[in-house]
Amino acid sequence: MNINDLWQSKNEADWLDSLNQYWGFVKPANLMLEKKLDNLDSNRIKAMSLEDFYNFLMDDYFQWKFTDSRWLNQNKNHLARYVLEQKLDELSAIQSKLFSFNLDDIREGLTIASSINGLGIAGGSGLLSLLFPNYFGTVDQFVVKALSSIERLPETNDVLNMAQTNLKINNGVFLITIMRNKASELNMIFHNNSWSPRAIDKVLWAARNA
Repeated sequence: MNINDLWQSKNEADWLDSLNQYWGFVKPANLMLEKKLDNLDSNRIKAMSLEDFYNFLMDDYFQWKFTDSRWLNQNKNHLARYVLEQKLDELSAIQSKLFSFNLDDIREGLTIASSINGLGIAGGSGLLSLLFPNYFGTVDQFVVKALSSIERLPETNDVLNMAQTNLKINNGVFLITIMRNKASELNMIFHNNSWSPRAIDKVLWAARNA
């Protein structure tokens, strides 16, 4: 089912089928890491030492987010500046803020996460989506492309006017709000709490890659 038809569907089987398709687009080499981070315990990340948090970002999160080796190496170099410039105290402050802000405040969350060296709005939103999937989804060019193809989406014009590869914080807030609203709508229709912004971003990502 294409995303345009799915977005109007009130059949949970359609949505579950689309959600399951996400895994079919994960590269085999990334599957183990993908499954590991899909079940991330945010309390474990919160309790990490600064060294462990840095290593989590370097070895796990950046590897998950930047599947193109060119972007991966470039952004890992940005992250490494905390060590090279002896500014790990700045990363420590960000780690603390990540687990103390109001999760309802999308803008604040994106501001904090995107301030990590090597992460912009797309990278910051991805981290938030793994840590707090019930509040955040990943926003990137794939999500924008998928949403822009939905004919009856009230926000279509605003989505079409976004620069897909250079999302600003206002764009991120706008897109995550769409995901939150859709998740709430589906939970109400299906009488459960299974749907989250993270689940919606998976559906959109898979739909665009189908």
